[in-house]
Amino acid sequence: MIDREEKSSKKEAEEVKEILNVVSSEVPAMIKSILAAVFSEEAGKNMGKAAAAYYKELKNGGLPDAVAVKLTEDYMSTFTSLGDMLRGAGGRHSKSGADIGEAISEALDKKRREKEEEGR
Repeated sequence: MIDREEKSSKKEAEEVKEILNVVSSEVPAMIKSILAAVFSEEAGKNMGKAAAAYYKELKNGGLPDAVAVKLTEDYMSTFTSLGDMLRGAGGRHSKSGADIGEAISEALDKKRREKEEEGR
């Protein structure tokens, strides 16, 4: 009886080992491909369009500039936080989520200043 239990335990241990080997080799590659998709030029353009559309809707809804900018920054931080999390799990890219978020904030500030100057 003990012999049968030992064989069963060894078989289970071998199966777990095999699963972990597959996971350890496949998951990093999968994360890297997801990162490549998230940080591609096209994904960046789409995120920019999404942020602009979100900001525009907030402004059209009557929110003040400062509130619309803050909410848009928070909205974009969702994407950059996800990217940071994935990057930490699967590799490195040249720009961090904080860098991307800062670039977006700067672009929004610039756009807001341009609109203010037009109104003068």
